[in-house]
Amino acid sequence: MNDAEIRQGFHRKILRRQHIHKGTLVIDELGLNHGKCRADIAVINGCLVGYEIKSNNDSLRRLGRQVESYSAVFDKAFIVVGGRHIDRIQNHIPEWWGVIISSRGSKGAISFKMIRKAQVNRKVDPVSVARLLWRDEAVEILQQRRLPSRMYRQPRAVLYKLLAELLSTCELRRVVREYLRKRKNWRCPESPS
Repeated sequence: MNDAEIRQGFHRKILRRQHIHKGTLVIDELGLNHGKCRADIAVINGCLVGYEIKSNNDSLRRLGRQVESYSAVFDKAFIVVGGRHIDRIQNHIPEWWGVIISSRGSKGAISFKMIRKAQVNRKVDPVSVARLLWRDEAVEILQQRRLPSRMYRQPRAVLYKLLAELLSTCELRRVVREYLRKRKNWRCPESPS
């Protein structure tokens, strides 16, 4: 069972309801921290949920950095693992992360079992959430607040910090989810659903 097989089965079996819900965006390979990390699957609706897939063929070498990036932006996060990693991942993920194990049945179908439900992340970083926006989206949000026009020419890092200062964390998360859901020109391998 490789990453692609797990991802395909996960979309079909676990995320099928999210795919058909009009107010929900399901996207593969969501860039985090300006592309330094990618969430394998992100579900964006009333909250932002990330799924990291680790098949039995994968290494856990990068998991520490991935956990850090996921924990900065996602309201909830899950790791979907093959049986080989189930004992070792407990040392790599925070208590609030959910754990789902994937396995292949006797007839070849992939099944998923929830080992631990995800809890709400209480330590979302507002600047990291703002970084999910493209520069022009950040400028548009700031223009709605009627700031001086010179502010819109600042480097994007300054714009993201300004958004995090001007909006409450709750409001920022809501606005970012809204912009992600209405975005048309995604740069990803497959079109989001």
